[in-house]
Amino acid sequence: MSSETKDLFDLSNKVIIVTGGTGVLGSIFVKAIVKYGASVVILGLDAKIGEERAKEINDNGGNALFLLSNVLEETQLIEARNAILSKYGKIDGLVNAAGGNVPEGVLSPDTDVFNLNIEGMKKAMVLNLWGTIIPVQVFGPEIAKTGNGSIVNISSVSPKRALTRVLGYSMGKASIDLYTKWFAVEMANRYGDKVRMNSIMPGFFLTEQNRNLLTNSDGSLSQRGNDIISHTPFKRFGSPNELEGALIWLLSDSSKFVTGMDIGVDGGFTVSSGV
Repeated sequence: MSSETKDLFDLSNKVIIVTGGTGVLGSIFVKAIVKYGASVVILGLDAKIGEERAKEINDNGGNALFLLSNVLEETQLIEARNAILSKYGKIDGLVNAAGGNVPEGVLSPDTDVFNLNIEGMKKAMVLNLWGTIIPVQVFGPEIAKTGNGSIVNISSVSPKRALTRVLGYSMGKASIDLYTKWFAVEMANRYGDKVRMNSIMPGFFLTEQNRNLLTNSDGSLSQRGNDIISHTPFKRFGSPNELEGALIWLLSDSSKFVTGMDIGVDGGFTVSSGV
């Protein structure tokens, strides 16, 4: 591989924020960003994990900063933005990894479909949608100032195929799909190619948030887990590090003419008819 080709994916001298950086997928994103040369800002609600991750990166020659922040609290994000600008002087990118399902937003098999937990559904939708929009509102203007910024949202296969039980989560992710397209166009109309927005559509990756849905207490696959595997052409769940390539591509100069796109990493789940 030539040095010119390598440079397309190089993130050196960039400062990139990862919300939800203390989660399972957030950890993969943080490590990938550092591996490709950027300074990373970890935002999350678990101070212990966040500080440990930042320390590990810094101890190994990388550059990381952890800031305790709730993506639904604009004041906290503004404080984080000020701290980032004070330390680094700029923000080049944002990965909106905060989100996921909430127990109250899951419809159990024995619950009447006309007895939805409305507040639970709202909670799931707010976390995923507004937990993406609010950080963009706070950090976006600074990202645009760099003249070559990138924002990456996290979508899901759930809006593409109706998945039973997880309505609140699915509605939130469906809204992110629309938001990504709409906002990418609106930014382009105002900023040209100075800042772009895309999303990654992960398939099924085993995380703490979905483990109870996909596996039994003994670690074996639940019926839902088996159904997913049978509908996935690769016949397995994804490994979180398999999202790394799509992320780095979207954050780097190799995707400079890409905006408003939803990049699938799902083992073929959304293109399979199941037969």
